[in-house]
Amino acid sequence: MKIIGNSLVALAVVGLSVAASAPAVADAGARDRGSIVITEQASKRILVLPADRAFWQNRKVSWTWAPNAANGLADLAGSWSNPSDAKLAERAGEKYLLTSASGGFAAVVPYPAGDRAYWAANVGGPANPHSIELLPDGNVAVAASTGGWVRVYTASQGQRSTTYAEFPLVGAHGVEWDAGRNVLWALGTDALVAVSVGGTPAAPVLTEQRSVPVPSKGGHDLQPVPHRPDLLWVTTEAGVYQFSKTSGGFTQRYAGAREIDQPHVKSVSTNPRTGQILTASIQDGHLCTWCTDSVRLAFPRAELALHGAWIYKARWWIG
Repeated sequence: MKIIGNSLVALAVVGLSVAASAPAVADAGARDRGSIVITEQASKRILVLPADRAFWQNRKVSWTWAPNAANGLADLAGSWSNPSDAKLAERAGEKYLLTSASGGFAAVVPYPAGDRAYWAANVGGPANPHSIELLPDGNVAVAASTGGWVRVYTASQGQRSTTYAEFPLVGAHGVEWDAGRNVLWALGTDALVAVSVGGTPAAPVLTEQRSVPVPSKGGHDLQPVPHRPDLLWVTTEAGVYQFSKTSGGFTQRYAGAREIDQPHVKSVSTNPRTGQILTASIQDGHLCTWCTDSVRLAFPRAELALHGAWIYKARWWIG
């Protein structure tokens, strides 16, 4: 069942029942805290839940999405396996879900309608796409770990355009547009690179501007630090860092590091309204060896569990 809009409806997710409505008081409190988007790999869906323990305990999902015939993406559904990224982006006054899946799927989907794609493609399952970003000119960047590349697809030229420019990056896992510096940051196994996107929207040209070795192997997640334009969150197999674009240095000496800095953190993000930090890490004993069924929060400290879920990444969904 697809949920369109912000109303809460009944849904079955990984064998769990989602209640039809929420108490008004809980709903108001959840709105204050914001929502969280997760890539739920067991049911192969993108789920959005209010950041409130009661909603997670009672499996109250506010929005969900997957490619299907109703949204015109049935032909790409075969590449929708192991959803690997989900972000909320805005361009020209419109909001979009940015999502990728390890089976090769990548798409930009209007939110909350979810009834079509601004752009979608199968970029190749063997490449294992792990992250996606919408660029100011309407093109789309995709990072693929096994493929070892970052590509900019000419989505501005059509909703199924498969023309691209490619930048090689071993173990490419994260991409993030930097409007202040007008570069695309990309994170790989051993390096964080800044790439300029030149040329034209129809024929982009990618050029490395800067490359910085990561302090430990296995770069994984890359996210901005809201209201701190000089900083990026960077996770590796060993820990969680903040990177200064000005100094080119990485640090684990930041507020909350004792709670946040853990090995095998698959995603990290900061709530731009409250400053609360959200992480998702590999859970010992989970049936899915790269997943978890809970997420952790810092400032204030909390844990939200969706028992039975296969969560790969979790991000704040504020818009």
